Amino acid sequence: MTLTEIQTLYFDDLHVGMRETYSRHVTAEDVAAFAEVSGDRNPIHLSDEFAAQTPFKTRIAHGIYTASLISAVIGTRLPGPGAIYMTQSLKFLAPVRIGDTVDAIVEIRELSEKGRRAMLSCVCKVGDTVVMEGEAMVKVPARPPS
Repeated sequence: MTLTEIQTLYFDDLHVGMRETYSRHVTAEDVAAFAEVSGDRNPIHLSDEFAAQTPFKTRIAHGIYTASLISAVIGTRLPGPGAIYMTQSLKFLAPVRIGDTVDAIVEIRELSEKGRRAMLSCVCKVGDTVVMEGEAMVKVPARPPS
């Protein structure tokens, strides 16, 4: 799925088990642009020569770039515009290399009516390999009065 359509879900639209996935092919241009925007110019992301001397042997994408794909799902699809991040935990398990396709998967694990909060399971995979996992809590917008 590409995130071409934005969908807004309100708290009463949600149920445990709802899931959305965003797939993104990681390019050298993406990594360079992320380095420019974030200011993280670690040569493991930008220099083939430097990266060849690391355990990964090749350039890798920023971990937070990978995590930003989760943010894309939350902000545009589940629950979508109006969602407000409260917390995010991340565990990086494997590198994402330039040329990989990352699937960012967000699933509703728990809903709390108090404060209209949703606990989300967040996973990024490259093929069958989990490269990042964590959870997020977001405040979900209420349906506007008609």
